[in-house]
Amino acid sequence: MQRLLWRANLAVRLAGELQRELRPALLALIERRYAQGVAEALAYHEAQPPLVAPQPKRRGPKKRRPGHNLALRLRDCQESVLRFLHESAVPFTHNLAEQDVRMMKVSQKISGGFRSEQGAQDFATWRSVLSSARKQGRNRLEALRQGPEILFAALPP
Repeated sequence: MQRLLWRANLAVRLAGELQRELRPALLALIERRYAQGVAEALAYHEAQPPLVAPQPKRRGPKKRRPGHNLALRLRDCQESVLRFLHESAVPFTHNLAEQDVRMMKVSQKISGGFRSEQGAQDFATWRSVLSSARKQGRNRLEALRQGPEILFAALPP
């Protein structure tokens, strides 16, 4: 599955560089192999013995292996997982979003939070300025010197 998704991402990037869309036959092949891989994973995990002996009063879903949970999630969320194939604005990973949130969490962990609402808002504004500058390929120190108004004015409409 990992290899399939990496190759699908490569195909999308190459098509984007050529300013083309993926051929419908290639999209169908990727989706068919995805479904096939999920079906194989589910069949494998469902054939495995249970993790714990059944208990009569246990509530909630039965305990599953991490790979089984992943296969179920890949089956149930196929449309979301493969959205990058159909919509060029959707990135293959969510790394940029995670990086944007990470510094806020690190600051919160180190200092235990912010002393005031205004301090939290200022921190969020400047983190947004730095993140936007990085995504636009601009010098982050220069962006800090200019301030948020100039950077935000440069954003496309």
